[in-house]
Amino acid sequence: MDLSAINPVLLVASLMVAATPLLLAAIGELVVERAGVLNLGVEGMMIVGAISGFAIAVETGSPWLGFIGAAIGGAILSLLFVVLTQVALANQVASGLALTLFGLGLSALMGQSYVGIKPPAMGKLDIPVLSDLPVVGPILFSHDLVLYLGIALTGAVWWMLKYSRAGLILRAVGENHDAAHALGYKVIRIRVMAIMFGGACAGLGGAYISLIRVPQWTEGMTAGVGWIALALVVFASWKPWRALLGAYLFGGVTVVQLNLQAAGVAIPVEYLAMSPYIITILVLVILSADKSSAPASLGRTFHASH
Repeated sequence: MDLSAINPVLLVASLMVAATPLLLAAIGELVVERAGVLNLGVEGMMIVGAISGFAIAVETGSPWLGFIGAAIGGAILSLLFVVLTQVALANQVASGLALTLFGLGLSALMGQSYVGIKPPAMGKLDIPVLSDLPVVGPILFSHDLVLYLGIALTGAVWWMLKYSRAGLILRAVGENHDAAHALGYKVIRIRVMAIMFGGACAGLGGAYISLIRVPQWTEGMTAGVGWIALALVVFASWKPWRALLGAYLFGGVTVVQLNLQAAGVAIPVEYLAMSPYIITILVLVILSADKSSAPASLGRTFHASH
């Protein structure tokens, strides 16, 4: 066992990378649930985003086109959930589970010819002077642009929900869709836009895994991150900054357990591998002791005839 091999600066820098796919997926799902919709298909949308982004990046040579394609792929897949829940008025839980199973199967089919291929590299955003600072530079100023986009998106969603008219309407639909409908708001249209935003964010999160975090395609490579994102939204009390905190916690524990495995710590690998999930859920349960109640209309079907 050699703990001296663990570099704390690289540890924190890789923590931010590990947290980004979870953060992107969680922020998207948070907006969906604030609109009163429960979409359990996050894992399916993430894995389709992972293969869509990977395939487009490989074929075009542009990681940016890959990310755009992944967002579009996730949004298109979310339309299947829209048709099932907002048009056919199917059960949201069953539809979300079906979406995940469909996404896992579709991605396995799409990715057969991409196994073992390396995607084009994504450049890091090296900021002059700041990137060269000791300790702070590698941790805060030497990452890819998508990582910063995830943090900016968290701030934008927080501002939108708290201060904008669009956020107020979205929250009104999530709290009482019948009252929002009576006031003349297009409940279905608002929910469709929220679901598609959630799908695009999940697609981006999936592409981040396949293009940056683990630059390759492997079947089922999201490995439960979509489910953790769903849990994160609930335990973060539907608050964006708490979702950010939870994502970084999960990313931190994931990176630490990988480093401990590499250092040869005398703990069975299986225990280390499941530690990120257990610790994240325990801490978020403690954090959510003062949680506000869920959006009142969450998971309830809206009948436009009302």
